[in-house]
Amino acid sequence: MSREMLTRQIGRSGIEASAIGLGTWAIGGWMWGGTDEAAAIEAITVSLDEGVTLIDTAPAYGKGLAEEIVGKALKGRRDKAVIATKCGLVWHTRKGNHFFDYDGKPVHRYLGRDAIVYEVEQSLKRLGTDYIDLYITHWQDPTTPIAETMAALEDLKSQGKIRAIGASNTSVAEAEAYVAAGQLDALQEEYSMVKRDIETSLLPVCIRSSVAMLSYSSLALGLLSGTVGPDRVFTGDDQRKGNPRFSQANRSKVAELMEEVGPIAEAHAATKAQVVIAWTLSQPGITFSLCGARNAAQARENAAAGRIRLREHEVATISKAV
Repeated sequence: MSREMLTRQIGRSGIEASAIGLGTWAIGGWMWGGTDEAAAIEAITVSLDEGVTLIDTAPAYGKGLAEEIVGKALKGRRDKAVIATKCGLVWHTRKGNHFFDYDGKPVHRYLGRDAIVYEVEQSLKRLGTDYIDLYITHWQDPTTPIAETMAALEDLKSQGKIRAIGASNTSVAEAEAYVAAGQLDALQEEYSMVKRDIETSLLPVCIRSSVAMLSYSSLALGLLSGTVGPDRVFTGDDQRKGNPRFSQANRSKVAELMEEVGPIAEAHAATKAQVVIAWTLSQPGITFSLCGARNAAQARENAAAGRIRLREHEVATISKAV
């Protein structure tokens, strides 16, 4: 295992960040059964200590809570972090498209200039900073032309409030519209061994246009962690219960795959989950892997994946098994 954390560029922005990013959706507590603020702050500080510089958050993660926690954790260390946060899921206005209700109040997808200008100030305040490294449109708004959204983001960039622009949850046509409208430096989408559809859709756009891909769910909600066996029973409101990807038949297939990963993990003195993340980072077009952590132990395990360098034949062995 190399001691060095793998780092990569965010598109053409000139910003370098750790290939392992800390995802903070769970830290916001929403859809994850609440949050433990002290443990969350420790997860962030340990991530930084371990060489993870990329921290991905969003206003929608607990209606500002995740951003506030990130802000607290980065006090005095802001310069050590590359912060990615988002805009476009709004509850201060009813413009755009209704998306869902949160605590009985409507949340809309809206990327008009007025909302972006408002949202960036709210995020800066919660994060306790005067600039955001990567500002990402969280979900796309069919009521606002992408050129208008991009113009507003380019203005924020020229004002120094943001350093780079990204987009998430896009179609190929939307991604291409962003590329045509200005400098798009990143896309963010789900990608893992069991969900590879972007290889034939969005990744070719990324490779062609020098756009970074921030991938998330590398472990597919724990399916690929090497710890969820075929006999595991999911109860209560666990989102894996009834999910076809977690069917017993599928988990048996994954268990076979993990048998191939096992010896490679041993050779690198790593866990199977760490090797799965390292394999993900070796795929063409995948620049970053965002990994959630709610405590220090999880943060340490994720960070170590960024110090593994798989050999070509190891990547090939795993890909064949996949």
